[in-house]
Amino acid sequence: MKWEENVRKVVPYVAGEQPEKPDVIKLNTNECPYPPAPGVKRLAAQMDYSALRLYPNAQTSVLVNALAEYYHVKPEQVFVGVGSDDVLAMAFLTFFNSGRPILFPDVTYSFYDVWAKLYRIPYKTCALDEEWHICADDYKQPNGGVIFPNPNAPTGLMEPMETVEEIIRANREVVVIVDEAYVDFGGTSALPLLEKYDNLLIVQTFSKSRAMAGLRIGFCIGSEKLIGYLNDVKFSFNSYTMNLPAQVLGAEAVRDEAYFREITGKIIETRERVKGELRELGFSFPDSSANFIFASHKTIPAEQLFTALREADIYVRYWNKPRISNSLRITIGTEKQMDSLLAFLKNYIKNN
Repeated sequence: MKWEENVRKVVPYVAGEQPEKPDVIKLNTNECPYPPAPGVKRLAAQMDYSALRLYPNAQTSVLVNALAEYYHVKPEQVFVGVGSDDVLAMAFLTFFNSGRPILFPDVTYSFYDVWAKLYRIPYKTCALDEEWHICADDYKQPNGGVIFPNPNAPTGLMEPMETVEEIIRANREVVVIVDEAYVDFGGTSALPLLEKYDNLLIVQTFSKSRAMAGLRIGFCIGSEKLIGYLNDVKFSFNSYTMNLPAQVLGAEAVRDEAYFREITGKIIETRERVKGELRELGFSFPDSSANFIFASHKTIPAEQLFTALREADIYVRYWNKPRISNSLRITIGTEKQMDSLLAFLKNYIKNN
């Protein structure tokens, strides 16, 4: 049809499956296996539902101020959005407009190329090395911007701050985005580098370590100038992007430092135990600093394992893509969930 000639066509990002049947073991979307902070539950029960008739605070002040206090920055350095995907999409729209290709790893978060195609931003991928690490020299070519996760997804590998700074230092003329969705599980944040580099934007999320994927809260921290430009684009797009419950409950989650440390500590402890048991079963994987493990078995193909696990109502993530088609990304769940996973794998491998 004639009108289709001017439709913006894009192949969308495919999110992890959300099974509707009860009692499945869901280890496929890197959600937190524990509930949000107790204060979140208390405030949710006390919220005045009549307030929902009003528009929420457009500046999301209560959440921005809580994040600024927690991370020791100015409120003018914080931007919040509807999940880190929303924040990243706004950042692509705002900062990657030079016409030169942006750079990101070839094995990484699969939303990056979707946004690039959606906004018609040229891009070039830089291959991870044989050990799944970023090669800093690959990011020293002319470009229109740089983005990479640290720890990376789906590998879980953390790059040292020396590598991160080397990439930022080589790209002072463009915006460099460090996506730290998984940094709270044993990684090191690039936040201290903000004092040296006004072109650095750090993005994080409440969906993983703060157990609030269902409320969709993401944020980024950068120089006041970067955040000012982001807000200009946001308010040109939609002034009321974050709902009232997300603002209030998100701020409460930030305030409970003890609970945050407790649940991330549990996940790290479980992850390290599971690493050892997977090795004994014949799996190999990068040394994850995230809340998941990216594992391949020495004899059984990943797709075969994925199918067998799914039939047993154990959901993990599998991509039939170059370089990663023989690996499964396994989210770290509770001790009980991981015991069930390991018991299934032990029995399946023994009989195959």
